[in-house]
Amino acid sequence: MNEDHTLIRATLVPAIVAFLASHYNIAEDAAMDMFYRSKTAEAFADDSLGLYGQSALNLAGDVIQERMSLS
Repeated sequence: MNEDHTLIRATLVPAIVAFLASHYNIAEDAAMDMFYRSKTAEAFADDSLGLYGQSALNLAGDVIQERMSLS
């Protein structure tokens, strides 16, 4: 069974972006850009990794940790 989790991902992205915008006190378009440029977003797009099953808060936390590790 090959399931497409596009709808699940589409419902999580706005919440991830909102968490990032709030955490960094930035505009949502900047937060969206931050998310889509992250390795987390790259992994999130790969159904085989199952990140679509994680909460938006957990995924936003992954982006935050990823950015902290780059500093």
